[in-house]
Amino acid sequence: MSGHSKWHNIRLRKGKQDAQRSNLFTKLSREIIVAARAGGGNPDANIRLRLAVQKAREQSMPQDNIKRAIQRGAGELEGAQYEEVTYEGYGPGGVAVIVSSLTDNRNRTVAELRVVFSRNGGSLGETGCVSWMFDQKGIITVEKDAIDEDRLMEVALDAGAEDIRPEDDMFDVLTAPDDLPDVRAAFEAAGIKLANAEVTMLPKNTIRVEGKAATQILRMMDQLDELDDVQQVYANFDIPDEVLEAAL
Repeated sequence: MSGHSKWHNIRLRKGKQDAQRSNLFTKLSREIIVAARAGGGNPDANIRLRLAVQKAREQSMPQDNIKRAIQRGAGELEGAQYEEVTYEGYGPGGVAVIVSSLTDNRNRTVAELRVVFSRNGGSLGETGCVSWMFDQKGIITVEKDAIDEDRLMEVALDAGAEDIRPEDDMFDVLTAPDDLPDVRAAFEAAGIKLANAEVTMLPKNTIRVEGKAATQILRMMDQLDELDDVQQVYANFDIPDEVLEAAL
């Protein structure tokens, strides 16, 4: 799996998010709030909330923060009301970009996004302009030294996973979005240590980007990630491994 997925896995491996933990906790809290508001405050009955809480715990978010976020989403505590807004556009080199946000001020969010896109040779587009280039999938990332590939495949396929893709020192296990919690639970029951598990947008095709455009798109991805309102950024770039490694 090339391009954006490789970029994501390199970031996981190098732990770049540790330097942005306050920003990360803000994003995790918002996801918990919105999930609890949409499906109730019981993680056992709310798949999205359960995944959000699991991710927060994996990132060592304090339990009190998690509890307050659930209470805010369930209406037990007052706080800002966030809505989900997805933006689409193009980065340098014609790279397709999808930005998933949770915001309490659309005007602020779109203004910040326009600045980042334009500063890096990109532009925001209309809704639907690039989303057709992606498929929504569940993805579980497992480090290769954590399990034998044959054993991983056995557990994954028995649990309903769709595919397993080796990627450098990682395995990416793909599922239907709704099947992600069950596959994850099967992995945990089998004692398989997970590096990451989330619902993502995978590009159907990638665009090769090199030179200045490669530097620009990676800088743009980082700047988008740093915005509090931005939850996830997806793109269909394919950048040489040595460029990715040097930039992260």
